[in-house]
Amino acid sequence: MTGTSKEETVVPDVVLDITHEVCPMTFVHTKLKLEEMRAGQVLEVLLSGGEPLQNVPRSVKYEGHKVLKLEPVGDNKYKLLIERGSD
Repeated sequence: MTGTSKEETVVPDVVLDITHEVCPMTFVHTKLKLEEMRAGQVLEVLLSGGEPLQNVPRSVKYEGHKVLKLEPVGDNKYKLLIERGSD
């Protein structure tokens, strides 16, 4: 079987690693990067578990962006795919 969902085939336009940041800077860096992007572009964020994992996805949804995928990548790190919303 070769069927894949849209989320599995998304190639990010920009990658941001915030694994060494702490809250609230994790969301600040994510928000600033999203502000540099155009609507519809995809941002891949690498983040750590705990507060960043709880706060960043929730905050980007609140800001009007779409969380496409959130998956573990090992060693308490996660990959978050965000589609930038319109202004």
